[in-house]
Amino acid sequence: MEKIKTTNTLLLIIVIPLVFYLLKILSFIFIPIVLSMFIALLFLPLMRWLKKKKVPKFISIFIVFLIFAIVFKVGGELIKLSSQEILSTDVAFFKKAETKLVSLIESTEGFFGITRAKGENVLFHYMQNNNNLKNFGSTLDFIGDTLTMTLMTVFFVILLLSESIDFQKILNITIFKHKHSSVKTFVRIEKDIIKFIKVKFIISFFTGLGFTLACLLFDVNFPIFWGLFAFLINFVQMVGSVVSVVALSLFAFVELDPTGILLFFIITIIFVQVLMGGILEPVFMGKSFSINVITILVMLMLWGYIWGVPGLILSIPITVFIKIILEQFPRTKVFADIIAGTEHKNTIPWSK
Repeated sequence: MEKIKTTNTLLLIIVIPLVFYLLKILSFIFIPIVLSMFIALLFLPLMRWLKKKKVPKFISIFIVFLIFAIVFKVGGELIKLSSQEILSTDVAFFKKAETKLVSLIESTEGFFGITRAKGENVLFHYMQNNNNLKNFGSTLDFIGDTLTMTLMTVFFVILLLSESIDFQKILNITIFKHKHSSVKTFVRIEKDIIKFIKVKFIISFFTGLGFTLACLLFDVNFPIFWGLFAFLINFVQMVGSVVSVVALSLFAFVELDPTGILLFFIITIIFVQVLMGGILEPVFMGKSFSINVITILVMLMLWGYIWGVPGLILSIPITVFIKIILEQFPRTKVFADIIAGTEHKNTIPWSK
């Protein structure tokens, strides 16, 4: 028995890195699959309600994609408005921004003792290695990869919503021995993931709205752009909130004079971020989403390394999914408690 246990442990040590390696290599397949799974979970209650109303399945799927089309239309209009406000900005603003940016870079160079050739342009010095042709090719590759993943995600969403792929049955076949356990776990996953996405969307929306209003109040340029940026980046747990505050603070430093107005503006956007992300989000999420801060950081780094930006966005839903699965077995519940940052108790799943 001891030899079998040692063999299983060694096999597990070998298999886990291999699984992550395959996830990285085959990211063009796994990212659309995982993303489509969470999207489908979000719309499954609507699909079941339409089924009860005896609406044909193809019409139900059409309604779901009509909702998607409306969301993309609204998003496209917001991007269009933010682009217009940037393009319509006076040239004098960009000259002022360049002057302040150069001054900031020179101050940083003086602090760290960085030297440049005398008379050399600051921006040219830091951008001289920039290969525009190479960047253009990378941009085309990124657009092509994004389009491919989007189409694959749409394809998998259709399969999941049409029940050509039954996620609950997959759980029953691969992880659980009893149908009752797989159904109960699937219901828990669906409920928690939908709650997470709804709360995250609402919090991100009001964070973006708060940033936009702050920019309008303190007369900071590009309020729609910064609101949209805060909304999108806020989906990256913890890191997104820091990035949005730092980026907007740096922009405000470039635009506003370093007086009390700049200080109050930075305090305002920090207050918005703390109120939304630090107070309201944990309250609305509830205890079921209590995940250790260290676990969040580790998962962000892990999935960010494996899948890049999509990995950063999907890291917390994946962690919630793993936590729910681990909670169902006495041997793995201790790992779920570690993820949640709670003490392990010997309890039988679904005994409450």
